Amino acid sequence: MREETGINRTAANESPMASFQSRHRHPVRTSQGAINMTRRNRIFRLVHAVTATVILLVAASASFAQVSPIEISNPKLRSAEQEYLPQLQYLQHTIGETQFPLPFVLTRYVGVDPARQASLDPRGIEFVYFQNRMLLKTSGFYTAAFNSDQLSQNQRASRTFQEVIAPILGLVGNQLSLDMKCDGVGFEIAYHVRAPRNSSDFEGREILAVVFDRADAVAFVKASGNEQRQAILNRSNVYVDAKPFKLALGQKDPLSDETFGPAEVASNVPSPASTAGMREPIASPRFTPAPPPNTSHAATPDDLNGTGSLPHSPADVDRLQSQYQAQLDVLQKENGAQFHLVDYAPPSFALYHKQLVLQLTFRNPAAFEKSGSSIYKRAARSFDLFLAPQLKALVAKLPADQVQSLDFSILNNLGNEKDGSEAVEFICPLKAIQSFVEDGITSQELIDQSLVLVNGVRINLHLEIVE
Repeated sequence: MREETGINRTAANESPMASFQSRHRHPVRTSQGAINMTRRNRIFRLVHAVTATVILLVAASASFAQVSPIEISNPKLRSAEQEYLPQLQYLQHTIGETQFPLPFVLTRYVGVDPARQASLDPRGIEFVYFQNRMLLKTSGFYTAAFNSDQLSQNQRASRTFQEVIAPILGLVGNQLSLDMKCDGVGFEIAYHVRAPRNSSDFEGREILAVVFDRADAVAFVKASGNEQRQAILNRSNVYVDAKPFKLALGQKDPLSDETFGPAEVASNVPSPASTAGMREPIASPRFTPAPPPNTSHAATPDDLNGTGSLPHSPADVDRLQSQYQAQLDVLQKENGAQFHLVDYAPPSFALYHKQLVLQLTFRNPAAFEKSGSSIYKRAARSFDLFLAPQLKALVAKLPADQVQSLDFSILNNLGNEKDGSEAVEFICPLKAIQSFVEDGITSQELIDQSLVLVNGVRINLHLEIVE
């Protein structure tokens, strides 16, 4: 029998944990170790019972609870929350009424123990920024306790996806079809994992996070079978405990790189996240592999910080976003078309390695044929032919002196091929940019002092060599 301990079992439906205890009760000889184990298991069951009661009470009392727009500092997120508040309240209520295989409760922060009722915020649906996209995020606790000896990590994630995320995605997809304006949807679902040992059961927690593009979220709901759903999942971002994960639905093991395919591997690597002054909702570490040994100079994240710079906090981001929001809005409105800024990810302040950056996202009007060029050539041309010529005019309009670096994300169109777009990111120290626009250093010298990433993966770029 597959191990799955629900926490709302009745005496008539004994849980696997209770069966585990009964199998280890010895009427003739009871050692001190067995007594201790029984006590631990009783405590384990009591904790689960308390947790279940708390979750059910919170779910029943918070069916219409929702984040208030006045709590949100970012104006774009606040506007979306205000515009779609009735739909969010409807989703909150409908999800609360949905019958899952085991109890599920929405919560805003999945890192909080559900047994701590005072800390449990049941407002688990909100708009957030992630990877330069505005997402409708759903987060919560699924009260499963999967046995790690009987279910692999992929099986646990697959069960959670199919039992929780897929049904909720059906509800969210209906709202997206009604022209809710966002770039995609995200999920953060926490569940428990049990690791039985000789003397006790150790229980930990895993968090499954999935991010769909808007079109894929709608397509997933309409997909007719697991093959189509798996294909959509392959081009989405999946993480288990903040690490990229190649989820295989209904399988024991995750997909391998060979099964996944090189194109899908690249698309599943996260691009840099944009907090835009908000808590980063879905854990996604940046990829910064070590530079090749023959590199004469390659920037590191620490190089971006500058000598003697102090770490900053989300409060600093909020302060700057509020202070310069009007200036950034004017830039977007009056010069957005000139600089090819995208309208769905406006310029915003954020933290990168605890240092302040100003993020801007562009769409390159030039088209590339993926089969006829490399990522290095496309990155070089994105800089030389698109970004560099407009840096002088652009930097003059930015409150750049408030940050350590500027973070430029360029979306390239790959024509009619399967992978329709590619994100090239240049994270450049402010002092280096100022030297460049004043003709103090060359393009290559600016690149050498910066970080360059393609779809979230760092590359080493030599402009002249790849041309």
